[in-house]
Amino acid sequence: MEERNELYPVFLKVHNLETLIVGGGKVALEKLGFLLKSSPNAKVRLVAPSFDTQVIEMASQKNLKLIHDTYHSKYLSGAHIVIATTDDPEVNIQIYKDCREKNILINVADNPPYCDFYMGGIVTKGNVKIGISTNGKSPTTAKRLRQFFEEVIPDNIDELVKNLNSYRKTIKGDFGEKVEKLNEFTKSLVSKSEK
Repeated sequence: MEERNELYPVFLKVHNLETLIVGGGKVALEKLGFLLKSSPNAKVRLVAPSFDTQVIEMASQKNLKLIHDTYHSKYLSGAHIVIATTDDPEVNIQIYKDCREKNILINVADNPPYCDFYMGGIVTKGNVKIGISTNGKSPTTAKRLRQFFEEVIPDNIDELVKNLNSYRKTIKGDFGEKVEKLNEFTKSLVSKSEK
């Protein structure tokens, strides 16, 4: 039987949530860069005994809080999302256990069994955002798919979205009728572009 990706995709308003990254090296830099590229106004704190110079530079540009210390569960206070990126597997697993105990979503970098979520590939064109997941199996494939979709999705897709939003506001009827009308309208747009 073919394996199936059972992850449920969500788009989090991380500017309203507290994100904690534990670690300050290259992996922390990668995760921080990924997060800020997608959500430039994300609220992020980082805790580590020392930080890569690029992490310090990025944090200062975005006014993020750097805490020079080793991990302690007290740093989970107020966090909604935690990303563990230390180079010590035992510390990362302890962070995972502490987060599970406090019902905080956790991602332990490069350790799928210790993740509540994955940070997949993301394509953004204006208001359109597409998340890509390989179920934690192949980040490189997610990256290649992201590159593909960045090329094939037209740059003017945001204009279409804004126009459809304006049209949606003029439609009369209940929710079901509005959805039906929008589905019919967008179906004709797709069929026109396929010709």
